[in-house]
Amino acid sequence: MNENAIEGRNVIIEAFRGGKTIDKLYVQDGLKDYTISTILREAKKHGTYVNFVGKDRLDSMSETGKHQGVIAIVAAYEYASVGDILEKARQNNEPPVVFILDGIEDPHNLGAIIRTANLSGAHGVIIPKHRAVGLTAAVARASAGAINYTPVAKVTNINKTMSELKDAGMWFVCADMGGDRMYDLDLTGSIGLVIGNEGDGVSESVKKNCDFIASIPMKGDIDSLNASVACGILAYEIVRQRIAKGAKYEK
Repeated sequence: MNENAIEGRNVIIEAFRGGKTIDKLYVQDGLKDYTISTILREAKKHGTYVNFVGKDRLDSMSETGKHQGVIAIVAAYEYASVGDILEKARQNNEPPVVFILDGIEDPHNLGAIIRTANLSGAHGVIIPKHRAVGLTAAVARASAGAINYTPVAKVTNINKTMSELKDAGMWFVCADMGGDRMYDLDLTGSIGLVIGNEGDGVSESVKKNCDFIASIPMKGDIDSLNASVACGILAYEIVRQRIAKGAKYEK
């Protein structure tokens, strides 16, 4: 059972109305009474992702045995906005560096990426609302405290957000084996680093929205790196190139 889960109809309604950020809502398929309708209205109002599942699935998730047809996963930390991330860069008088995560599902990967973002000087992380892990307690632990200093924004549509950031002068590079060597690309300036799903990589629609595709040179018997490791390698190539242009990174 997820340690950030809450169960029961009234508890979940009050969580919504009390301003809690609910990442995911699991609702028993086929329930259509007034209270369930109220919960679904609140979910729609707050942009919460709803999963309709069978009773057996809810029973297996439940710790109390009294879920009443609904279980919600509450975010352990508050989300920032994309504007907050850009404002952080402006306050530091630096060109924005943002990590865009296209469907990272493993909380340990997300936590490690948030940690890398903090230590490499990135100004924030952007994740999608759907089909991705949110800010759970496990993510917070894996970030080793970096979650307290690194803004994480959750958006409905990654491609739309990228287009808006392009209009603001940002360009994007994604990690993919079929791209140019990362050493041959100019990774300075206002940049978004796009990291894909652990199994499928960067989706085709997001890849088409990127300006460059960067590959990490590899010599071995397998063909891919862990998502958070790939992110770390590319992030520090960005750091290396910025230092070469005079940026300061020492504490």
